[in-house]
Amino acid sequence: MNEVIGELTPPARIMLTPGPSCLDPRVYRAMAAPLVGHVDPWFTEMMSDVQTLLRRAFRTQNRITYPISASGSGGIEAAVMNTLEEGDECIVCVNGAFSDRMAIMAERIPAKVIRVDAPYGRTVDPEDVRKAGKGRKIKMVGLTHGETSSGVVQRIDDYRKVADELGALLIVDAVATLGGIPLDVDRQRIDICFSGTQKAISAPPGMAPITVNQKIEEVMQARKSPVRSWYFDFKPVMNYWGHERTYHHTPPITLIYGLREALRLVAEEGLEARWERHTHNQQAMIAGLEALGLELFVANPEDRLVTVTAVKVPAKVEDGKVRRQLLDEFNIEISGGLGPMKGRMWRIGLMGYSSQKNNVLLFLAAMEKVLLDQGMQVPAGAGVAAAIRAYQQFSQPAEVGARK
Repeated sequence: MNEVIGELTPPARIMLTPGPSCLDPRVYRAMAAPLVGHVDPWFTEMMSDVQTLLRRAFRTQNRITYPISASGSGGIEAAVMNTLEEGDECIVCVNGAFSDRMAIMAERIPAKVIRVDAPYGRTVDPEDVRKAGKGRKIKMVGLTHGETSSGVVQRIDDYRKVADELGALLIVDAVATLGGIPLDVDRQRIDICFSGTQKAISAPPGMAPITVNQKIEEVMQARKSPVRSWYFDFKPVMNYWGHERTYHHTPPITLIYGLREALRLVAEEGLEARWERHTHNQQAMIAGLEALGLELFVANPEDRLVTVTAVKVPAKVEDGKVRRQLLDEFNIEISGGLGPMKGRMWRIGLMGYSSQKNNVLLFLAAMEKVLLDQGMQVPAGAGVAAAIRAYQQFSQPAEVGARK
């Protein structure tokens, strides 16, 4: 009972996980700003900055664009709860743990959910979606843009085409992709797109940015029954994030400070430059991993998610021991597999502020040491050398024309 609880001193990890990612020092400074009330005129005016920056990140003009006070899973729930009513038919593309979560949430409405499945490590075939919806009144097609449980990215335009043919809305989970790979909500005609702040945006966990187009607003107006979730109902919460700024709930004020600064950093870097940085760092890491004799989980390079790379755990190497040694000896955190992939996969995140050349080279050197300690034969220095060669290729100017 008399035990003294000391000051909080968490270790400063190098987080190369599927989330959260490391934060830029500017984000920490923003979060140290004085707390104000959630209806303070200064704060309610600042909320408009956050919405403007989010629209730029999503590349949208949607009126309903705001950060939900919840994790990315709250974004999934808000998207399906506001769109679907009991008995509605929908298709969910399931190829991992988080796309499966979307299907589960829709089933609890309860909607009539048609799951179109693909194995872990593969994309869902749009033709299978087309066949599943043929002759049915499909209200919504839902998919995960970047499935972090397996390191797979799916091409949104393919599913938008199928959704158009079925007369369906398109809902996209961009939790792991917003700010890290190309995404253009208005051009790609995504009806609802949501994300998570703790991934490629590199803000604190606890918010799910979401954007909703006019078609969804019309669906909401035409509902026959109330949204089953009071907390995630778009209509009342948009009275707070809309012009009225009418109280709905107490938002995470300090987290919103951090999100504002993280989005300013995104805008300063520029989306295209940011996408390129993520791509280059992942390609260099992949070159290094393969040089170390490791095999990627996603066989098709075009299906590999840039922000999270899935790697097969080699035979006779213990997943948990590798991750623990990386943490204890090098202060690097990576993640293991989920569900059926537990113990069989490493998931390495290069997102936002964590996606740095220094982190790639340090991780590859550390991984070489840990694999050697686990008894695996690894070519000395091969991983770092391969990554350096990749970086050198990125920095070489492209040839304008052939020499004469």
